[in-house]
Amino acid sequence: MWFWFSVIALLFWSGSDLFSKIGCRDADDKFAHLKMVMAVGVVMGLHAAYEIFIGGTEINFSIILTYLPVSLLYILSMTLGYVGLRYIELSISSPICNSSGAMVAVLSIVTGGAALLAPAQYAAMALVCVGVVGLGIVEAREDDELRLARQEAGNYKYAKSALALVLPILYCVLDALGTFADSKVLETLNEDSANCAYELTFLAAGIACFVYVVLIRRQKLLPKREGPKYLGALCETAGQFAYIYALADTEHVALAAPIISAYCVLSVVWSRIFLKEKLSWKHYLMIALVVAGIVILGIYDE
Repeated sequence: MWFWFSVIALLFWSGSDLFSKIGCRDADDKFAHLKMVMAVGVVMGLHAAYEIFIGGTEINFSIILTYLPVSLLYILSMTLGYVGLRYIELSISSPICNSSGAMVAVLSIVTGGAALLAPAQYAAMALVCVGVVGLGIVEAREDDELRLARQEAGNYKYAKSALALVLPILYCVLDALGTFADSKVLETLNEDSANCAYELTFLAAGIACFVYVVLIRRQKLLPKREGPKYLGALCETAGQFAYIYALADTEHVALAAPIISAYCVLSVVWSRIFLKEKLSWKHYLMIALVVAGIVILGIYDE
């Protein structure tokens, strides 16, 4: 089942990318990233309440504390990612952010955390990693005139800056550390309890952001602007639910992580359709590599 949970996480998280981008891209809202944390905290808090009071999921302070380092790595990486959406196109930031899957695969193999794989599985993992990383390289080296034409079609213009690339890279590093640590912690924690612990921690972060943004800085919450954030939060929560189960199979972490990180491929497609960010043949070539890798991994799913 690890394969199907990975694909579900891929689909929902690509939707989260799209709606989060729409909710955080306005340069005149300096608190958009914190409002996004608030939205995710609310939705995750509601889901945690359902799992605890209706689903009967076990949760206590000890579980929350055990999972806290993983939760903080994920929350910090996501917050930095939301900030970065203000400065760069989704079709560039998403591939860079999700190169973390390649880092996790390497860490799992180097530390002996991966099960013995068939040669075709190693090849498939390489295809996914090369496709994800290659997509980011294609975007970064794109001709300036083509980039300008794409931005004009999307009605949003972004100036080149070091910050625009540093933020997604920081997300990548923190997310990779979180994913690797997640696979280790889940060896001792039930995945449902771990997910609730993460969601409750995110709820706490959302409450802290609400106090700062609304009560201290007196910022208004406008339904038209906040709507996409909550759609992104719903997709994020659904993706997280599937993701926990995908990584619970510790022997297949090196396979699940690259598949999940490939959600940036769909994010690029959604950005073309809904945000009018154009793609080149090089983009489609990288997408084809990722899809081929996922299909091979699915065939070898036991």
